[in-house]
Amino acid sequence: MSAGESHWSETLYDAKAAELILYGRALGLSHAEAEDVLHETFAALMERDAPPARPEHYCVRAFRNRALNYRRSLWRRLTRELEARHWFEPSSINGAAEQAAVRCLTRLPVEQREVIVLKIWHRCTFEEIGELLSISPNTAAGRYRYGLQKIRSHLEESCHERDEFIGTEIAFLGASTPVSET
Repeated sequence: MSAGESHWSETLYDAKAAELILYGRALGLSHAEAEDVLHETFAALMERDAPPARPEHYCVRAFRNRALNYRRSLWRRLTRELEARHWFEPSSINGAAEQAAVRCLTRLPVEQREVIVLKIWHRCTFEEIGELLSISPNTAAGRYRYGLQKIRSHLEESCHERDEFIGTEIAFLGASTPVSET
């Protein structure tokens, strides 16, 4: 392998590794499993004689295929289900707003979560997402839209606090503007 060929894969790894691990998490893998799949993907890429025509697209597609194959094992599936509560590493969640967003994202169906991660973190177009997932761009856009609606709904629900004494919900609202006397 020449220095130029190893350079393209190193550059691609630097650009996509963190995004692919997050994508693996969105697909239901643990952090360690996502790292394993990432390394398998790049080991295979490095064996190629030449870079693919669209390296980033090829890399995401190869990672997805390997991740889906990885998940099919019975033992890995059982481990994944036990770990489902810990979708993101706790140390990566800093504030209350970020924790709420993570909780909302984990509640989404895998199909919607996958499209949201590809759209936001991988900056894919709906056409690229459709091509990657073998769905139409309109289906990808719909999954994205419905996923965001669910996230918005969950976040609105979390803006309410339950009053323990009288059992009613109290929404936190900004102070209203005073009524001027005329």
